[in-house]
Amino acid sequence: MTLENFPPLMFLGLILIMLIGFPVAFSLAALGLISALVAIYQGWFPASFLSSLPLNVFGILSNDLLLAIPFFTLMGTILEKCGLAEDMLDSMGQLFGPIKGGLGYSVIIVGFILGAITGTVAGQVIAMAMISLPVMMRYGYNMRYATGVLAASGTITQLVPPSLVLVVLADQLGKSVGDMYKGAWGPSILQILIFAIYTFVLTRLRPDDLPGIPKESRTLNGWALWAKCLRGIIPSAILIFAVLGSMGGLPGLDTAIATPTEAGAMGAVGAVILALLHKRLNWALVKEAMNGTMRITAMVVFILIGSRMFSLVFQGVDGGKWIEHLLSNLPGGQIGFLIVVNVFVFFLAFFLDFFEIAFIILPMLAPVAEKLGINMIWFGVLLCVNMQTSFMHPPFGFALFYLRGISDTLFKNGSLPKKVESRDIYLGAIPWVVMQLLLVVIVIFVPQTVTIFLDKEEKIDLDKVQIEMPVDAMPGNAADDQKAMDELFKNAAKSDAADAARAASEPAK
Repeated sequence: MTLENFPPLMFLGLILIMLIGFPVAFSLAALGLISALVAIYQGWFPASFLSSLPLNVFGILSNDLLLAIPFFTLMGTILEKCGLAEDMLDSMGQLFGPIKGGLGYSVIIVGFILGAITGTVAGQVIAMAMISLPVMMRYGYNMRYATGVLAASGTITQLVPPSLVLVVLADQLGKSVGDMYKGAWGPSILQILIFAIYTFVLTRLRPDDLPGIPKESRTLNGWALWAKCLRGIIPSAILIFAVLGSMGGLPGLDTAIATPTEAGAMGAVGAVILALLHKRLNWALVKEAMNGTMRITAMVVFILIGSRMFSLVFQGVDGGKWIEHLLSNLPGGQIGFLIVVNVFVFFLAFFLDFFEIAFIILPMLAPVAEKLGINMIWFGVLLCVNMQTSFMHPPFGFALFYLRGISDTLFKNGSLPKKVESRDIYLGAIPWVVMQLLLVVIVIFVPQTVTIFLDKEEKIDLDKVQIEMPVDAMPGNAADDQKAMDELFKNAAKSDAADAARAASEPAK
């Protein structure tokens, strides 16, 4: 065994242990430790090399940015339990219901709004399915469309700010969370438009599959209906603007007045207030939300510790150089690299969630992307767009599992007229996965979908152009001032040289 062959073996071992299904955090740590023992025995690095591991772990625990994860998780968990989804789906369903595909449009819009305030796929899919699936089946919606739109609208929460995925990607790429949020707005809106266009096309091709709800079935009309819609939208919009605006994560806001951790804490307080307004705030809700937050935070920390153990040894045996050489020489330059990386991440997402991909795979890919001159905000948002498909992959997508479980529960308690077959759920998900992949292609070949709101870098480039502008090209007084400054520096240099020569010619005292 040689040093050149060891990084590929470690990488293959990484893929193998992830496919086994044992908890990734412990598998990574074990693989890193075994690889370290082999490397020390072979003399590729000394045992003292591992002394930096405690400092790496301490760096994880002292990372202020990662403190935002429990706050955003707590905010999302409280909001998904407080009845906000039920109220919004009911009002939006009655507002759009009379038009063909109206229930589909309402699910897409509510999924987008909930995605911007909850950030949890499981709660969003379950809440929307419990409310909308019985209504869709009652009025004769196509089963595969109904299950597909519910699952896809639930996974949009991975992309819409303030997504936890974007916080983690910003940390791993060393970029501002606010800039990452700004970059994600374009693809988020575009994803919703693609879903809505697909729904509209289906209403024209197969109108019987997406019927409108009879007006006599509506329980609210006129101002009462609009008032109920606004009661759900306005508080949600205030919370979104407060959390994202304080971090500079909204288009047009370049100044952040709060860190992501502070914004997350403010969002958690706002979620408690919303739960109080909906009269759902109680100790059981708070306890359940805190337990869920604790589990997710502990999982993230253990995955980070295991990934640091593996990456430390991987870098020690020149694994970073092997990855860089492998990916930087791909045909097609940046586009070739992005296509290969996204295909790789797409298939990894069959088996891994976004935390594992972000903490394990991204540190290997980011240095190569930066060396190729790729905008790292664009790169991070692109991977986020790709990773949202991980919840929709048949047959491993977690959103499909959640939908499977809740549909069985609804059928058993009599809410559904017939059982939803797994075949319908899986086949119904395929068109929506294709639409998510279409967005990946659009973001690769039209980077302006991400950079349109990132005007900070353009301002920096303009400053560089002004600094490097030739003197003769400067307008009016600026050129004269520059020439005067140059003459002043030349005279000062001549004076210093004359003083030095005079001092050298004088005899030493």
